[in-house]
Amino acid sequence: MLKIAFHQKYVHPLPEGHRFPMAKYELLPQQLLLEGTVDETAFFSPGIIEKEMVLSAHTKEYFKDLTNLNLDRKAQRKTGFVHDHELILREQIIMEGTRMCTEFALLHGVSMNISGGTHHAFSDRGEGFCMLNDQAIAAQWLLNSKKAKKILIIDLDVHQGNGTAEIFQNTPEVFTFSMHGANNYPLKKEKSDLDINLPDGIKDSEYLYLLEKSLNDILKVFTPDFLFYQSGIDIIETDKLGRLGVSIQGCKKRDEIVFQMAHQLSLPIVASMGGGYSEEIKYIIEAHANTFRTAQYIYF
Repeated sequence: MLKIAFHQKYVHPLPEGHRFPMAKYELLPQQLLLEGTVDETAFFSPGIIEKEMVLSAHTKEYFKDLTNLNLDRKAQRKTGFVHDHELILREQIIMEGTRMCTEFALLHGVSMNISGGTHHAFSDRGEGFCMLNDQAIAAQWLLNSKKAKKILIIDLDVHQGNGTAEIFQNTPEVFTFSMHGANNYPLKKEKSDLDINLPDGIKDSEYLYLLEKSLNDILKVFTPDFLFYQSGIDIIETDKLGRLGVSIQGCKKRDEIVFQMAHQLSLPIVASMGGGYSEEIKYIIEAHANTFRTAQYIYF
């Protein structure tokens, strides 16, 4: 059974000043239930992540300042949020959601978080609507608990996974792969183990060719026993921030390539939803729902 992390804190209205599209977190589960892709038993509600797990990927000073609301206005502006206790609590619940997904993936092959994909959070700071890095925390937990030895992080959001690259820059057990818009945020890119910089307007055929080639090249030099997938859908042509030209069907094919590879190689995989900013929310929900539909179809 596909297990999906979902907590009501994901969709509760955030205090005034938090300007970020939240409707998809409520609409996506409704869509998956309505169409019968999953039933209510698929969803589980995470609690708050343990401090020690966060500190495996983030500095003690940063986490203390974050949770005590001691970050200055400049640091808060970089995250895109005005900080308060409700917001920071929500972030810690998202982190636990992805960590718990790793346990379900070890049992069932795949698990997914309705939220997460917070790849712009560095070890000592947040930016780009990310304050803590869910996949980095979960990956480090797997290594520390010896549930995995070598981890591949596949980041296919349109924005480079700069925070993830920084956190694991000196960790040979984790291979960071980011395929992103060359001319998109962040202006200053970090160095992943493999970065594929995409030109504006790239279409399905070239995008999918580069993805398959990159994955094949990685597997020639790195043999993971666990995968994380940042499945942002801001690569689609309707996205107002993405600048790429991938169709919704092309984005779905992208998901098929990743999940089929994981399934064929018997590699547990956890997917976090990541970004999506089309003007019309129907395109956001359809593209995100395709990721969940694809996982359900391939595995169950």
